[in-house]
Amino acid sequence: MLAYMKFRPCIDIHNGKVKQIVGSSLRDTGDYAEENFIAGQDAAWFAQLYRRMKLPGGHVILLNREDSPYFEATRRQALAALAAWPGGLQVGGGIRADNAAFYLQAGASHVIVTSYVFQNGRIAYENLQKLCQETGKEHLVLDLSCRKKEGQYYIVTDRWQKDTDVTINEKTLDFLAAYCSEFLVHAVDVEGKAEGIETELVRFLGRYCPIPVTYAGGVHHEADLKLLKKAGHGRVDVTIGSALDLFGGNMKLEQVLRETQQAGQYVPTDW
Repeated sequence: MLAYMKFRPCIDIHNGKVKQIVGSSLRDTGDYAEENFIAGQDAAWFAQLYRRMKLPGGHVILLNREDSPYFEATRRQALAALAAWPGGLQVGGGIRADNAAFYLQAGASHVIVTSYVFQNGRIAYENLQKLCQETGKEHLVLDLSCRKKEGQYYIVTDRWQKDTDVTINEKTLDFLAAYCSEFLVHAVDVEGKAEGIETELVRFLGRYCPIPVTYAGGVHHEADLKLLKKAGHGRVDVTIGSALDLFGGNMKLEQVLRETQQAGQYVPTDW
């Protein structure tokens, strides 16, 4: 069966604003992040844009901890985005078994989870089971954000600040796939830097991932998209942040859509 790489839009929210940041620079202390772009529009505006363009499955990510003084502003933005397109967007950031239903009821199609499932450097099996029971496998996305160390990709948590001992390999993917419907994989070392993709990681995901997967990190021109499509055998979807013209970058959204299955999508001109 033919596979087609899809573009998955994003709405990253930090300190109450839609931003694009350098992923590896994010720090809870002082709510700091190196910023590539700060949007003048709010999260609901982006959700409405993606809705008009018929681009479902985008990721709304809350980048502040719950104890941050900015968290409530960030959450309000996320909830406004979900309300602007009920069932059209996924949401992640601080999701647990005890609050997952809240976000689903607020309009998220899926919740995206990392830190609750990967704790103290390992898979928290009890939390994973609780979460899956609460949401159902069909509404759960596991974020396997990772960085390369000693030749292997290790999952990182807590807004990419804590390493784990869990490696992304075929066995790990097969096990986790029994609990969720999709994976989201940020290549943390290249996230937000627009310096090229982690080809080795994409090739692995395209070959071994048993469920749908979206890759994020380093895409900055058309050649990266072509390489991603080839290395991922068309089975790895892509999200693009800082490099996209929507966020101040040089990649035209129209061209991105031409490289994916949404080649005929409507692209508004009134951004």
